[in-house]
Amino acid sequence: MPAPDSPPRLETTPLPGAPAPRERFGLPDQRTLVGWLFVFRVVLATLLLVRAAYVWLQGRATWPGPFSYLTQALADLAVVTALVRVGGEASTVLAALYVVVIAVYALLLPAWASVLVAAAAGASYLGAQLLAGAEELPAGLWGQLVVFGFVFVLVALLAERLQRQVTAQQQMATELSRVRFEAGEILRSIKTGVITVDGTGTLAFANPAAERLLAISMQADAGQPILERLQRLAPELHDAVVAGIRRGERVPRGEGTVTRPDGRQFPIGLSTTTFEQVGGSIPAVTALFTDLSELKQLQELNLRAERFEAVAALSASLAHEIRNPLASIRSSVEQLAASANADEDERVLGRLIMRESDRLSRLLGEFLDFSRVRASNFSAVDLHEVALETARLVRGHPDCMDTVLEVRGERTPIEADEDLVHRIVSNLLLNAVQACRGSGRVEVRVSRAAGVTIPQVLAMENPVELVVRDDGPGIDPEIRDRLFQPFVSRRPGGSGLGLAIVQRAVEAHRGLVLVESTPGQGARFTVYLPTRPYREEPA
Repeated sequence: MPAPDSPPRLETTPLPGAPAPRERFGLPDQRTLVGWLFVFRVVLATLLLVRAAYVWLQGRATWPGPFSYLTQALADLAVVTALVRVGGEASTVLAALYVVVIAVYALLLPAWASVLVAAAAGASYLGAQLLAGAEELPAGLWGQLVVFGFVFVLVALLAERLQRQVTAQQQMATELSRVRFEAGEILRSIKTGVITVDGTGTLAFANPAAERLLAISMQADAGQPILERLQRLAPELHDAVVAGIRRGERVPRGEGTVTRPDGRQFPIGLSTTTFEQVGGSIPAVTALFTDLSELKQLQELNLRAERFEAVAALSASLAHEIRNPLASIRSSVEQLAASANADEDERVLGRLIMRESDRLSRLLGEFLDFSRVRASNFSAVDLHEVALETARLVRGHPDCMDTVLEVRGERTPIEADEDLVHRIVSNLLLNAVQACRGSGRVEVRVSRAAGVTIPQVLAMENPVELVVRDDGPGIDPEIRDRLFQPFVSRRPGGSGLGLAIVQRAVEAHRGLVLVESTPGQGARFTVYLPTRPYREEPA
């Protein structure tokens, strides 16, 4: 009998003649066993916590695996079994802890592992009852096991549904991340500017193209008022954005002009759309705009080509119609001037008429040259060699006189019509020499056109560059925009067909010719030719 003041102690009655279970298996007493199990569980949890902290510090945050959860589940089952074993009359109530363990790990573990935990829980509870040494098992044992199974099945179904929802959500998050990434890449790579202005007039978004075209910075200007700057930079774009903010209007198609802080101007095509703000009535406006400089340039080139074709057809027709009568007139006048009955005045007039007839004949020859510009006989041509040969010929021209003519560059092979290339170089050199008026310096440079921005619409393959620069008086701004048009000349008495022939010959090779000039500082003509141009079919 225990002393009256000692705490009550739960005891079990073993079967007659059977040793106590702990004596049979050499186990420590029950309280010590429970204490060890609690210490083991605390140590296990501590180790797992330390490992998780280490993984997190290494920047490799990962979710615990099933074996880690399974180890903890077995440890929890051991603790619960010990509590049930020493619980005495309270063991039935403590058995509910098995339900908690089964439910928790059914949510955390995959199906196969949660089945193992549920089976281990049932086996642990049954083993605890057998170790109790009672003559017969408790009446509610099998009911408890049925409850374990029911809870496991119910929670497993809920876990499976939850897992499907989590998987679907992860897939949606992954797809959303992919779409955002692709949209971000598109917005970063396209040449169309995209800006979003919210209802308060502040900049919400600008892609790199918009930053480049408008000379703004998303990093510095995000969240700052932008409408006033837009009004200075691009008035038409500003008006379209304001119309969207104030009246919700959308601009499907429009054009405008951007004037950058550095003074550069270029045309843009624009469109806007509006988005209703969440919880607000003032919409945000997204504007898309594109630099139309290349498109305008292409349109101008096409218009120029059409005009040249019309003038060429007219020139050929007039040259053929006039040349034969002119030859007859010159021959008749020459015979009259050479007759014995002609006096001195008649001979002077005859020589004048013959001289002017020759000039008209040369002019008609230029008309025919202009009309016959066709790139049809392609062959391997060294552009640098052509420049050297042409320079030697031009040095013998009467207009060259004291002009210094220098050719620089390297061997530059291309596939082109050699006759047209000669005409391009000779017309440009002669034009530069005549602009210097007998003195000055003309420089020719031939090279690869590396790092040069050429309109994409021309689609040149490995372009080469021919530059002709003179230090003459420059080009009058009034005629600079019309310089390549037929019959426009900056030299008194010129036919105005030399540069027009250059333009047609360059276009026949699908090339590009540009001119830069400042009055009083000379002029610079730059020709870009592809290495392998598109071949034009002969007429």
